[in-house]
Amino acid sequence: MTYLIRAVRAEDWRELKDLRLAALADPAAPVAFTEPYAKAVAQSDEFWRRRAAQGDRGRVAQTFVGEPAGADSAAGVARWAGMVTVLVEKDSVDVVGVYVRPEHRGTGLAGQLFAAAEEWARPLRRIGVRRMRLHVHEDNPRAEALYRRLGYVRTGEADADPKNPALNQYEMELRFDP
Repeated sequence: MTYLIRAVRAEDWRELKDLRLAALADPAAPVAFTEPYAKAVAQSDEFWRRRAAQGDRGRVAQTFVGEPAGADSAAGVARWAGMVTVLVEKDSVDVVGVYVRPEHRGTGLAGQLFAAAEEWARPLRRIGVRRMRLHVHEDNPRAEALYRRLGYVRTGEADADPKNPALNQYEMELRFDP
C-alpha cells in the first residue's frame, strides 16, 4: 500500500478527531496514551478545530498523517491510516502521539510518519533542538521494537505511568547529528 504523508491542516479537524478517537478506543490505548477516551469524545468541535490548526500557527507542534494514495485511495480506502504528533520542548522535539490503524500496521506507514516528523524537526537544530524524544510504556514491547528499528534508544530515564505508578514509561531518543 502507498501513502501520502502530510501535515494536518485546520480544515482537517473532523478527520483528526475521528483518528484520535480511534486511537483512544484501540485495545492498546491504556499503555499507549494518557488521555482517556471519555475525555476526548466529550471535547467540543472548537477544541478539535484548534488542535488541527496548531501546526498552522508556527513550528511548535505538528501532526503528520498518512492517507492511502493512488489506487488504494480510489478503492475507497481513503480514511486516514495513521498519525504522529510532535511538539517542541526546549532541546527536543517530543513525540506525543503515535497511532496506526490495525489494518495498516506492518506496512511501513509508521516509519514514513516518523521520517516526516524528523524532517520537520531537523531545521530546529538552529534553536538548540538536538534530539527527538518519546516515552514508551514497559507493557508496550511492540511499540518499543518499532522505535528501536527507527533508531531510537533508551536514555536510562524512566517516569512512572500516571495511571499506574507501579509501572514505568521509558524515555527513548534519536539524536540529531551535529
